[in-house]
Amino acid sequence: MTQTPIIQLKNLNKTFGTGQDAVVALDDINLSIYPGEIFGIIGLSGAGKSTLVRCMNLLERPTAGNVIFDGTDITNLSDRELRSIRRSIGMIFQSFNLLMQRTALENICFPLEIAGVPKKEAKKRARELLATVGLAEKEKAYPSQLSGGQKQRVAIARALATNPKVILCDEATSALDPTTTQSILALLKELNQKLGVTIIIITHEMKVIEQICNRVAIIDKSHIEEIGAVEDVFRHPKTLAAKKLIFPNGDFSEELTGKGKLLRLVFDGNTDRPIIANMVLKCGAPVSIVFANTKKIDEKIFGHMIIQLPDNEEKVKQILAYLDMEQITYEEESKDVQ
Repeated sequence: MTQTPIIQLKNLNKTFGTGQDAVVALDDINLSIYPGEIFGIIGLSGAGKSTLVRCMNLLERPTAGNVIFDGTDITNLSDRELRSIRRSIGMIFQSFNLLMQRTALENICFPLEIAGVPKKEAKKRARELLATVGLAEKEKAYPSQLSGGQKQRVAIARALATNPKVILCDEATSALDPTTTQSILALLKELNQKLGVTIIIITHEMKVIEQICNRVAIIDKSHIEEIGAVEDVFRHPKTLAAKKLIFPNGDFSEELTGKGKLLRLVFDGNTDRPIIANMVLKCGAPVSIVFANTKKIDEKIFGHMIIQLPDNEEKVKQILAYLDMEQITYEEESKDVQ
């Protein structure tokens, strides 16, 4: 990954409407995404993430600020110049956006036709891409004859048709079942590794970020709240917005009772010992497990556990000493996580 961003957003703002009816969708967004990354942008509904990704290729014109693509400020380009730049920015949508009257092959040829590529060359390229996404035998099929996962594979092939440097994925797996989602994410990761294409994933699902992304930006109420490596944000979320996504409502196994402090333990895939059971036996102090979850990131298992410590300072010291001895990362957690 080089140190020169492929996409850079500077002081980006987007407001819909004017006066008292004005709605601020994006407020002073600053973001740098580097070549070869799989970068995630996550937020709850209404946070502004879809508006943000559409500003990256100027499908939405920002009210203020700059969008710099591969060293060029595209907010200053003419419509003709912008059309040329957009060939380097593919896009995949939640609803696939395939042309229903065209076959899979013809859908992939469409952006090539717009770019003026000769028909014979366009068909050759489209067939290569259908093979790349595992649908070589579906070139004559219409969208109505394809499953949701197959439609999204055609959409991915279409996005790759003009050899883009960046692919924007706006909730690309939200309409798919879990198994199909897994296969689409695996395909995107494979394309990133094989072609070196930068992929930007917009989603409201933390599990999508964890499975595929290198870095993540958390957007909440039109602001970027936190940016970092996925592993770091998952292990040590700094903001309430991040904690709400990692510990969504309803994931806690017990209500918080008693005066004992909360402690968040972080497991990084390096232990296979029954840490909590051994801790209780060694320290002679029961603890309440408030929350527990594990995630798979880059083929490694990571997990969080939140425990409520006993209301006994001496026992707490013993527990902390045990965790230190076992080299388990921990930190005190506030009770407003929910």
